[in-house]
Amino acid sequence: MAAYVIADVKVTDPEKYKQYQALSPDAITSAGGEFLARGGETAVFEGNWQPDRVVVAKFDSLDAAKAFYNSAKYTEARAKRAGATEFFNMIVVQGI
Repeated sequence: MAAYVIADVKVTDPEKYKQYQALSPDAITSAGGEFLARGGETAVFEGNWQPDRVVVAKFDSLDAAKAFYNSAKYTEARAKRAGATEFFNMIVVQGI
């Protein structure tokens, strides 16, 4: 069953965040994932959520998504992201 990693990010240091952006795509594809959305325009239909930068990546399974998150490549990317965001919220959800 597919799994989707969803992140809502507020970037405060774009130059530093570029280091993360340079590394994260390889971390995702190495784990079999693919980007479905990466910072496109958003619109709130209901509720109070005011997303900033939304990223969605699809993986073949929940285990594959977890392997991505815990991989050495993504650990390195996260280290480069440190201090570049006001917040970085990330979840994974099983899909269909």
